[in-house]
Amino acid sequence: MYLYHFGLRELPFTLTPNTSFYCGLQSHDAALNVLLTALKTGEGFIKITGEVGTGKTLLCRKLLNEVPDHFVTAYIPNPYLTPAELRQAIAVELGIEGVDKMDQHRLTQALEQELLRINTLGRSVVILLDEAQALPKESLEALRLLSNLETESRKLVHLILMGQPELDERLAKREFRQLRQRITFSYALDSLNREEMGQYLQHRLMVAGYAGLPLFTPNLVQRVHKASRGVPRLANVIAHKALLSAYGAGRRKLIRKDVLAAVKDTEDASAMGMGPGSWAAIGAMLGVVCVAGIAYAMDWV
Repeated sequence: MYLYHFGLRELPFTLTPNTSFYCGLQSHDAALNVLLTALKTGEGFIKITGEVGTGKTLLCRKLLNEVPDHFVTAYIPNPYLTPAELRQAIAVELGIEGVDKMDQHRLTQALEQELLRINTLGRSVVILLDEAQALPKESLEALRLLSNLETESRKLVHLILMGQPELDERLAKREFRQLRQRITFSYALDSLNREEMGQYLQHRLMVAGYAGLPLFTPNLVQRVHKASRGVPRLANVIAHKALLSAYGAGRRKLIRKDVLAAVKDTEDASAMGMGPGSWAAIGAMLGVVCVAGIAYAMDWV
């Protein structure tokens, strides 16, 4: 790969949600502040939405790292579960033993008892569900019922739903009005603007150990931003392949052709204006990009 070629310790643009690469941009920091504020004020239901690739899973991991110690967390990364499976997954996350041998009545009792026990210790439970747009209808109702559990002074459980905009569309339906009315805090993640894209690319390179002159000039940043539509995940793929292109050509400096080749080789990237003369030069680069991209795909989430 291109690590030593560019003086890097690790790959800067992998798609795994590594919190060491978290870049404190306005939208993500604002969402994190909404989450932490809502939890500290005892709100029961919180919702964060964002388009595919805008960093919701990374935000989940960041929150898990920064949530105050008096919160007990249960993280459900794949909530496409029946109500029974969802209760079981939450119980396992809370450390309840023998859940696979309990019927639903006993499991519900065990959950309530554990929530009460945690409450008596002066702590609170946070259930964080990623990809919440995939929750079946019956499981959304199970969550609503779970959110009803409370003492005279506070909720026993805080629920955070992280999902794509389809989650908003589902909750807008009349059948979910009871659940919708319980959501006290919500936030929608934005894509990156051009200035933020430049900060984002440079930040990830620096975290990965890069110490040279900026690899992405303002013009290249603009092209990455336009092709990715400001979506961090797409920007990662394009930036990675652009570095591969430069490495394959033996250059330590990125040029326009590197980004054009990366965009051409990336699914869902917006095409940028390229004349017929560009394609011959780009075609020679794509072989390197495609072969190395196979290894890169192993890290996709």
